[in-house]
Amino acid sequence: MSEQPKNNEWDSLWGEYTKSLENWKSLFEQIQNASKDMQSKFNTVWDKATVESSAETMKLFGENWQKALNDVGMNSFKEFNENWQKAVNDTNAATFKQFAENWQKSLSSSGLEQMNAYGEMMKKFAETWTSMWPKSQ
Repeated sequence: MSEQPKNNEWDSLWGEYTKSLENWKSLFEQIQNASKDMQSKFNTVWDKATVESSAETMKLFGENWQKALNDVGMNSFKEFNENWQKAVNDTNAATFKQFAENWQKSLSSSGLEQMNAYGEMMKKFAETWTSMWPKSQ
């Protein structure tokens, strides 16, 4: 008789675990899809900016973006700053595109901390963009 309650307890625990796992998987897939969509939109904006903006404007944007990142304590992205400087000094659209691809891959490829940092950088990208090119009222 004591076996029945243990089996029910085990079944209940296993059911809770599998439900949690399914929830995690669903959220993970949503994050992946949202990240892909955001990266796609970012790439579209980035491509348009590199074609339609002067090298000086892109340089100013990069400086403003870096300042915004530093202001929120993200100055640990030394590699980001170095790669940005290389892209700005080259001023070739292909170099800007390569910078964006490499940077996104490195930030979105590992761990929740990286995912959070990536989200913060994309948020600061949007805020910096809005401050330089406000929407017409």
